[in-house]
Amino acid sequence: MLDPTTTEEHGEHPPFPPIKVVRGNPTPEELAAALAVVRARAAAVAAEAPASRAAQEWADPARTVPRRVPHPGPKAWRTTYWPG
Repeated sequence: MLDPTTTEEHGEHPPFPPIKVVRGNPTPEELAAALAVVRARAAAVAAEAPASRAAQEWADPARTVPRRVPHPGPKAWRTTYWPG
């Protein structure tokens, strides 16, 4: 039987951190079911790739709003979005 901290497939470390039962005495079937749920959830979270920042900015409707650069001076912030 392989040592649970190392595997031949994945080198030094397993793909998931070890899980330790701290209370109770689960049967092998209960432990296998619990680990299957935990690993499935971890795999689902890892598979959710966040959209790239460029894609998020491209889809942002605020990017179509013309923006004028404020000129330094008193009350410049008030006239930033006034029509030209």
